[in-house]
Amino acid sequence: MASATRGDILLVPERIWTAEGDAAHTGWAVLIHDGAIAAAGPLNTLHAPAGVQRIDLPGTTLTPGLIDLHSHVFLHPYNETLWNDQVLKEPQDYRTLEAAAHARATLLAGFTTLRDLGTEGAGYADVSIKRAIDEGMIPGPRMFIATRAIVATASYGPGPRGFRSDMELPGGAQEVSGVDAAIRATREQAGHGADWIKLYADYRVGADGSTQPTLSLAEMKAIVDTAHLSGRPVAAHAASDAGVRLAVEAGVDSIEHGYGASEATFKMLKQRGVAYEPTLTAVESTAQYFDHYVPGQSEPTPRMRDAERAFRTALKLGVMIGNGSDVGVFTHGDNWREPANMVRDGMTPTQALHAATDVAARILRQQQTFGRITPGLRADLAAFNGDPSTHIDDLQHAVFVMKDGVIYRTPQTTP
Repeated sequence: MASATRGDILLVPERIWTAEGDAAHTGWAVLIHDGAIAAAGPLNTLHAPAGVQRIDLPGTTLTPGLIDLHSHVFLHPYNETLWNDQVLKEPQDYRTLEAAAHARATLLAGFTTLRDLGTEGAGYADVSIKRAIDEGMIPGPRMFIATRAIVATASYGPGPRGFRSDMELPGGAQEVSGVDAAIRATREQAGHGADWIKLYADYRVGADGSTQPTLSLAEMKAIVDTAHLSGRPVAAHAASDAGVRLAVEAGVDSIEHGYGASEATFKMLKQRGVAYEPTLTAVESTAQYFDHYVPGQSEPTPRMRDAERAFRTALKLGVMIGNGSDVGVFTHGDNWREPANMVRDGMTPTQALHAATDVAARILRQQQTFGRITPGLRADLAAFNGDPSTHIDDLQHAVFVMKDGVIYRTPQTTP
């Protein structure tokens, strides 16, 4: 599937959207040399060397490779297998093979980078997936991994609520209680290969099943301080206003979900430069599975309305919003749905593209490596039929994918 060309390649699409500004440029081309972008501009101004491999991509828009900042390659849609059953019944070896297939589907869809936020009970298997991709054993995106994630004791799943009290259940994340245990878990996950540390600031632990804070401020601050000491950022699952506020006060670098956050809390994110991943598609997907929601036909569910309100509030305030979908809850390779949903809920197509390219790269601290089409950056690129800078749904039609100068998909190949 991959073409390991490392020489000179000239890409000639109908238009190029570089992520530097909002306009797409017609009549432009991109020259690739040894896996990096050597030049980008009007075709008649580029000086391609003799013997360059020219690839014409008529009718397409070339963009930076897309980035999804919230994925779970060890999960698959809950209407196929419920989360509890995936964690309890699917062997880790099988889930790792699934993750490899999911990584391939993601790359072929034009997403060349993932931040994978927890293996959901598959231990440190994401370290092996990342290594296999980096070494060229399997095709997949660049991976930034969080290994096991950190949760408060008895706050996540499977169980213990709803299961026999004498059962020893595998956990979907690493459980901690107290500052010392929080520090130890952070160091363990970093030592095993985590690029990011993920914590759960809240979960459905209320006596009535409501979402309430789990880890204390002291526990979260211990995780954040320990992670930052080693140069690792921290992502926080937080859905309630109190959970988001505690996580921001603890110093986390990104908030995932944030459905219940108030305007005052989003102002804190803005003031402190904390990124926000809205995961709109996960909410839509669970509404389809469990609430009989039909896109385009049903009224949004209350939870969907909460997610939309939070997203519009963050957008209005100028919070840094990155493209993060929670894919795994829905089908891998359908990651394009999150930018489309961000447009549905108030962004322009170019704002959504920025969220999935240069803004996402900045959140990853990788803005000098990828995320824009500009000389010197790595050649992570994707081409789509149509023009997603004006019609975001065109992101579902990837016809060309390159990562680090290696071609994985062309119009002549099929996945």
